[in-house]
Amino acid sequence: MVRKQKIVVIGAGIVGASMAYNLAKRNQDVTLIECNSTAACEVTEKSFAWIHSSSRVLQNYRHLYDAALTEYHALEKELTELKINWHGALTWGVPASMEESYIQKLNRQQIMELEPNLREYPEEAAYAREEGAIDPIWTTKLLVDKAKEKGAKILFDTKVMKIRTEDAKVIGVQTSNGFIESDVIVVATGAALPELCKPLGLDVPVAPSPSIIIRMKSNEKLIHTLISNSQFEARQLTDDTLIAAEDYRDESGENGPEEIGKRTFEILRHGLKGGEKLELESIKVGMRPMPVDGYPIVGFCNQVKGLYLTVMHAAITLAPVISHLAASEIIDNVRMKELDSCRLSRF
Repeated sequence: MVRKQKIVVIGAGIVGASMAYNLAKRNQDVTLIECNSTAACEVTEKSFAWIHSSSRVLQNYRHLYDAALTEYHALEKELTELKINWHGALTWGVPASMEESYIQKLNRQQIMELEPNLREYPEEAAYAREEGAIDPIWTTKLLVDKAKEKGAKILFDTKVMKIRTEDAKVIGVQTSNGFIESDVIVVATGAALPELCKPLGLDVPVAPSPSIIIRMKSNEKLIHTLISNSQFEARQLTDDTLIAAEDYRDESGENGPEEIGKRTFEILRHGLKGGEKLELESIKVGMRPMPVDGYPIVGFCNQVKGLYLTVMHAAITLAPVISHLAASEIIDNVRMKELDSCRLSRF
């Protein structure tokens, strides 16, 4: 019989929601705390949400990316409402960041068949047919709802001011609405994680890495796969919404988010048949939490008993598989070897 622990999860983005769901479905006493009035308000809301398992990564992280698709397929069977677009990803004209073994080369004719609405076509492209994408806000809210169904308490509009400890062990969190006792605290606050851990004497090397998400209204489906090329990175979020992602440069002038967003909008308007009907909906900047070496930081903290860290880039890709493994570490009190390369102690 597994011991029922009081577990507080801080942050209701995709990582916190996945953690709360995986812990609650295994009969733990879970409280999910979020400072905003709903889930997926910070970086998750501004995510391109590409389930990107073909990217080139260091060998000791490869297994997590390999397992990411399998975990999403399992989640799809478990949560029948979950909608994943397994439309594949089409890439050309950008430096190859994809593992050759995960892609097939398509010629011009094959690209035209996949994407009939492009005005210009390359001679060849790389196609990762296994990959997909989700609606990040809808998926996160679904995970929160399912965690709640399994007995998790969800506290919105509640800010964690401080993690409280006694004798180098967590005892709970001080929030804007009072103290909440806990045996384990899971920190899933993204780029805000280092600030919360600093008073505990922990230096977690994570910095915000801004990116720009452009949302457009489209009255028909213009893109069928996920397209990444030198001019744009875009996909159809729903039949009537198209999103594009851009790198952030600086705050002002022609390199500011507004100008970059407008330029991308114009590129899509002119680059797609039917693009002239697109309407610009919003341009937002998301602060992705980027560990200094680019790889996840996951696991119990050696210095503070009961404190569990979960922070990663490519959170959409990795959150389900990592939270599944992390839940086993927390509940079964075992070290999952799959997470050995993710420990804070590597720095």
